[in-house]
Amino acid sequence: MLHTDTVRSHFPALASGATFFDNPGGTQVAQETLQRMQDYLLHSNANHGGAFTTSRASDATVAEARQAVADFLHAARPEEIVFGQNMTSLTLHISRSLARTLKPGDELVVTRLDHDANVAPWLLIAEDRGCQVRWVDIHPEDCTLNMEELERQITPRTRIVAVGYASNAVGTINDVQRVIQLAHSVGALCYIDAVQQAPHQPIDVQALDCDFLACSAYKFFGPHTGILYGKYDLLDRLTAYKVRPSGQLPPDKFETGTQSFESISGVLGTLEYLSWLGTTFGTEFAAQYQNRYSGRALALKQGMSTIAAYELDINKALTAGLRSVPGLHLYGITDSERMHQRVPTFSFTLKGHTPRAVAESLARDHIYVWDGNFYALTVTERLGLEEHGGLVRVGLTHYNTHEEIQKLIDALHKLVK
Repeated sequence: MLHTDTVRSHFPALASGATFFDNPGGTQVAQETLQRMQDYLLHSNANHGGAFTTSRASDATVAEARQAVADFLHAARPEEIVFGQNMTSLTLHISRSLARTLKPGDELVVTRLDHDANVAPWLLIAEDRGCQVRWVDIHPEDCTLNMEELERQITPRTRIVAVGYASNAVGTINDVQRVIQLAHSVGALCYIDAVQQAPHQPIDVQALDCDFLACSAYKFFGPHTGILYGKYDLLDRLTAYKVRPSGQLPPDKFETGTQSFESISGVLGTLEYLSWLGTTFGTEFAAQYQNRYSGRALALKQGMSTIAAYELDINKALTAGLRSVPGLHLYGITDSERMHQRVPTFSFTLKGHTPRAVAESLARDHIYVWDGNFYALTVTERLGLEEHGGLVRVGLTHYNTHEEIQKLIDALHKLVK
């Protein structure tokens, strides 16, 4: 069982006394992350590919971090991991390469539950290439994806299906395994935005059989760095938009310019923290994973399962607390028996108060939450909230506590009164 005081001791920012519920926009970083970044800048700060000591040390650290991310996502090989500025930039970059494979009349499928980083790139290339975009709606009563409509929208002309693993606005976990199967049944590629899933539950890209999956380390306790997984044969086959002297093989061909090597070092530190979490608190999950994973990959799966189990409990506590506030409307899945179908990202409106006013009031109590649309523009538009300031978003993670949840609920009751 996870011990929150021990976990919180690994996050220096928590000593400030603030309550960090802004996690869907970016979590706090682990001490192991900071140590790796400091060590890099002190001892191996150099550019890529040199013959000298610091450059060789830098390249070795990046290679180790790439293997660690491959273990985290269970990629078949480290060359399937591409680093970049963030998920948005990486998706825009790879979409340009994918656009070269499209022709007029091809179809792309996107959803109204997604962050715009997994919508706008596909709209742009559809416009450039004369393709048709087919939209998948949501069930507004619980903000779940309309899977029946998705099945109808995928046709023999579909070439790319883009879907989020978990919603950054309302927390819904999508049945991406089914989406991938549907895409592959017509020969289409499937692109998964896993930014909101990665901090909360284990991911296995081989088990999913997805073609591409993107996430951001700063959403799972690391620095501001983006990560793209792609099947090696696809990355190898695609044309990369890059400068001519750079590498011709994955992943180098897609890592344009000089990377933030200190941040990539920090990603390694983050995964060392998650491995520690798994070996310290997650041994109860070992039996279910030992046949498929070993070493660091096993420790990481145990760590993420530990997080998921803890968050299932605080999900229920936060849901109950929010529903006790008069005039508060909570969006998404609220049934306590369905908490496993969502991550702990909760959004609401409060009667008589704009989302910004709620966020400002909570900030005065040192409770940090987001307001607006969080780049999930199609969600707030579909719910009729975009013109009213969007939503208030509260996002928990495994370093948050029941006491912090109660502090939030008390502050909301006070605001209502």
